[in-house]
Amino acid sequence: MIVVLTKDISPHDAEMVRSYLRDHGFNVRGQVFGDAALLGVDGKGQADIHELSLLPGVERVAATSKPYELASRETHAEDSIVSVGPVKIGGTRITVIAGPCAVESREQIEETAARVRESGAVMLRGGAYKPRTSPYAFQGLGMKGLEYMKAAGEAYNMPIVTEVVSPELAEQMKELTDMFQIGARNMQNFELLKKAGSLGKPVLLKRGPSATIEEWLLSAEYLLAAGTRDVVLCERGIRTFETYTRNTLDISAIPVVKALSHLPIIVDPSHAVGIRAKVSPAALAAIAAGADGLTVEVHPKPDAALSDGPQSLYPEQFERLMRDIEVLSHVVGKELLRTPRSAASVNAQARVGGAAAPAGGTPAPRKIAFSGASGAFAERAAIRAFGEDAERLRTESFGAVFDAVLEGRAAFGVVPLENSLAGSVYENYDLFMQYPDIAIAGEIKFRIVHSLIACEKASIDGIKIVRSHPQGFAQCKDFLEKHPDWKLEPWSNTASAVFSITEETDDEKRMSIAAIASEAAAQSHGLTALKTGIETDPRNYTRFAIISRKEGSVAPVPESMRMKPDKASLIFSVKDEPGSLYKCLKILSEEGINLSKLESRPLLGQPWNYLFYVDVSIPQNAQVFENALERLRAATGVFHFLGRYRASL
Repeated sequence: MIVVLTKDISPHDAEMVRSYLRDHGFNVRGQVFGDAALLGVDGKGQADIHELSLLPGVERVAATSKPYELASRETHAEDSIVSVGPVKIGGTRITVIAGPCAVESREQIEETAARVRESGAVMLRGGAYKPRTSPYAFQGLGMKGLEYMKAAGEAYNMPIVTEVVSPELAEQMKELTDMFQIGARNMQNFELLKKAGSLGKPVLLKRGPSATIEEWLLSAEYLLAAGTRDVVLCERGIRTFETYTRNTLDISAIPVVKALSHLPIIVDPSHAVGIRAKVSPAALAAIAAGADGLTVEVHPKPDAALSDGPQSLYPEQFERLMRDIEVLSHVVGKELLRTPRSAASVNAQARVGGAAAPAGGTPAPRKIAFSGASGAFAERAAIRAFGEDAERLRTESFGAVFDAVLEGRAAFGVVPLENSLAGSVYENYDLFMQYPDIAIAGEIKFRIVHSLIACEKASIDGIKIVRSHPQGFAQCKDFLEKHPDWKLEPWSNTASAVFSITEETDDEKRMSIAAIASEAAAQSHGLTALKTGIETDPRNYTRFAIISRKEGSVAPVPESMRMKPDKASLIFSVKDEPGSLYKCLKILSEEGINLSKLESRPLLGQPWNYLFYVDVSIPQNAQVFENALERLRAATGVFHFLGRYRASL
């Protein structure tokens, strides 16, 4: 067991903690890591961990069967998310760090920062001090190079990460870097680990070329014990007998570490393979294996690079890699992290906010509204779009989501529009007509994995009633047909169907009821999944709209989606005459605008009259799109523009 003491603990409180442990049968040994002190505890004693953690001067207590107690998932069950300025590493996002192996000049790092930022990287990497095998190789520009890198990072709102090679330099570098990197050669430089950890900054810890996973995690333990709570692991390949690549990328380390530790893990495919043409395939394999992100070497002129040129991507190659990552991220249930492009846009975010500010100038709340109980698919989509720490507002219906956004109780809302198996959610399409001040600001395509959820001791054989949203039933049609004796009870949403089981007071009836929803909903309400993956087709996706209140004619956009819009949605009715719909579609064709969705719905209050819901691609020439809209307005009856936004791949 490890007892971490607060930095300001008094000698009296420290002795009281020691006495408590000795009185309960433990052996106690003290250790100082930088400014932090901790107690190592062993023996056959017994103590209440909660009681121990409440003693004055105790910051936290870690008890596990693993030698890396603070890094172990046994003492920290939830995934840790490391914040580096506006960037978060871990959770539901894929974070990409990019930049050159070494800072060579002010012009080189500025050009690289501009190029990788444009492609979607959110952090800038680069070496100011370079530990090299040969004493005659380029060793970096030192503090001057770090100053160049810091300026480039600030210009493009990118936190920087750079390697620290000695305890003495760590103190000098701490004000200029946002995150320390401990390189592979220094993974077991324990004095450096203690110093870097004591400074409290986030640390990126690379795995040594011959290190076991346990040795790697023990090095992370040094950092955590020294005081920092923000450690990111980086797999960068290990040394094996293979000679066709620089190192061997240990893909298996990703799921292994995920099971053993709560710390986020990213991959450095550049050092892992050492060959430019192999970097992108290795990077995509890492994402598929569950990595939380990548750190990739990119250089504007790799052939002229002073270090690691053969493994550095050209900016054009990096851009293609980022597009591939964006496509793959949805397959693994994650979203590529985006952050505002400039410091000015960070400040503007507070002004844009979403809903209009209430009277008196008080900023509108930043809540994200969704329909359903905790664990609903809409909530998972909201987390994907806005992050785990976004404050969420639960409502009872889709209409209530629109109300919350319209009234300013939420900045954004998340509602489903269509499912790849069950089709459109017509209620929400109709709500857009009832709420003309609400627009689509973005979209998220979310893979839907359904589970049959019930009480822990229930069995499939004992189920008599199944509850879910009608869409849930439709998406699990084949599975339900195997149980024709089950009674299907429609519910307002899938997560609420799960919650309803917990409200049943009759024990016997509760054991006979199941719900179709996500595993997250089961965990939220203390139930269990009897069977997972019961949807008819595993390629089951729901497209969620991110909605916000219009400010003038513009809908505020979530910062994670602030890219050039390439998609738009609109609603219109056509005149009651032959060829009227054809004339509208002909306008789109003549303007070179691609039509991706066309669906009709009855016009409320006007029997046998219909509205058409349309999704189109926005061409590069914005004026062409505006011309098409003007022509459509003239050719239609009802015309309602739902918004421009970035399509989710």
